[in-house]
Amino acid sequence: EPLGAVMAPPLGARDWASEYFAEEVRKQIAQLYGTDALYDGGLAVRTTLNPRLQTAAATALRRWLVEYDRRHGWRGPIATMDAGEDWVPVFDAQVKTLKDMKKVADDLEPWVPAVVLSAAKDEAIVGLAGGQQGRIPLDDMKWARAYEDVNRMGPEPASAATVLTKGDIVMVEAVTPAQEGVRGDYSLKQIPAVNGAFVAIDPHTGRVLTMVGGFSFQLSEFNRALQALRQPGSTFKPFVYAAALDNGYTPSSIVLDAPFVAPGVDSWWKPGNYQEGRFYGESTLRLGVEQSRNTMTARLAQDIGIGKIVDYVQRFNLSEKMPRELAIALGASETTLMKITAAYGIFVNGGKSVTPVIIDRIQDRTGKTIYKRDERPCAECSVSAWTGQSEPQLADARQQSMDPRTAYQIVSILEGVVQRGTGSAVRKVVDKPVAGK
Repeated sequence: EPLGAVMAPPLGARDWASEYFAEEVRKQIAQLYGTDALYDGGLAVRTTLNPRLQTAAATALRRWLVEYDRRHGWRGPIATMDAGEDWVPVFDAQVKTLKDMKKVADDLEPWVPAVVLSAAKDEAIVGLAGGQQGRIPLDDMKWARAYEDVNRMGPEPASAATVLTKGDIVMVEAVTPAQEGVRGDYSLKQIPAVNGAFVAIDPHTGRVLTMVGGFSFQLSEFNRALQALRQPGSTFKPFVYAAALDNGYTPSSIVLDAPFVAPGVDSWWKPGNYQEGRFYGESTLRLGVEQSRNTMTARLAQDIGIGKIVDYVQRFNLSEKMPRELAIALGASETTLMKITAAYGIFVNGGKSVTPVIIDRIQDRTGKTIYKRDERPCAECSVSAWTGQSEPQLADARQQSMDPRTAYQIVSILEGVVQRGTGSAVRKVVDKPVAGK
């Protein structure tokens, strides 16, 4: 009987949400066993990816990057062309060129490129692949205001013709798809100029459940979760306060929130609070984290000593080289999203070290396990049948990076950030115990 096998699509099991994750798996296997084994070794790889969470993470990242980008106005079309009567072959050729130039990509679906065929007061008519046509109502491009200067957005467009011009190539998303001979409604889209990343880790095992390295893998393979060195800003403050708790402070210790000046590298360093010019006097250490007070953190770092903080933070593997300057207390050093996510995991799991992993197990073509993440010995795990025995007790070989009491206090303080502080917007939409910065 015929097997009825169906050829997998060109990307196989890789979808738009998991491209960055899959590429990192490919890199790690190549490093472990070489390219010959990677492509011809018949390896079966079990990863830590949670597909449901991965899709949710990628969708959320895209949504908020687009929303942020829209607040900065319309930057114009991707390209332009001559949209005459014979526009279909010209448009198809232009789209192929734009894909080769990485200006548009297939993994942006349901967004698709379109060419403006006409623009009037209330709508623009666009052409799509295959010769179909659609319309973009003015209401779906109200956001596309000109960015007039660094502080002011232009007025909402009063006409579609003020936003789009015949021959513009833009991205659109179907609201009601076009059918043969019938125009559908489309919404105007813009590939964000800003980018970002998303990581979620199981803090007790280090298993990376989701990793999204950017808006579109096909437009940019640069993985911002692993490769982008960025200043963590205020997300670094909990490590300063953890150092303080391990050096005699308590969450109720009083620290002065007042103007602060210290010598910098080539000038005086004068950090200010988020609300410029506002200071609140004597405040508890807990409140300093909840309200993200910069001057309190700087004064605390000066009292502890920046050298002591740098030595302390080395346990969290945030940076290979951290300058011994007071400015790092406010996140002036550089790290990656993956590293700081793993470091926050240490707060959650009682102070134990966290090493991010994306591969659980690799088997060769015969089914023999040639790699496994968990290397702890377990003699009782090889028992072939369960006869009522208790589960095996495995030794915890992870390094104790910080005092578990300090870890508990930091989590409690960071819960206050969400309940009463700068992260209170999260409390309104997430009905679960949450801590964050």
